Amino acid sequence: MPILHASYKDIKKSAKKALRNQSVKSELKTETKKFLELASSKKIEEAKTQLNYLISQLSKARSKGIIHNNTASRKISRLMKKLKTS
Repeated sequence: MPILHASYKDIKKSAKKALRNQSVKSELKTETKKFLELASSKKIEEAKTQLNYLISQLSKARSKGIIHNNTASRKISRLMKKLKTS
C-alpha cells in the first residue's frame, strides 16, 4: 500500500485515465463495427459519413495518446481500403 499522499493521488489519477481510455477504445470498436456493417451491405454514402466520423475519432485518440500513432494510421488505411473494395 502507498505511504505518501501523492501515491494515493497517482492511483486515483491512473484509474480515472484507464477508465477514459477503456471507454474511448470501446467506442472506436463499436464505430468500426458499424462502418464494416455498412460497407458490407453496400450502403456506400452512409459508410462514407461513418468513415469520416471514425477517422476523426481515431485521430483524436491518437493525439491524446490513447492509441499509438502507427496503430491509428494502420486502421485508417485499412478502413479506406475496405471502402474502396466494397
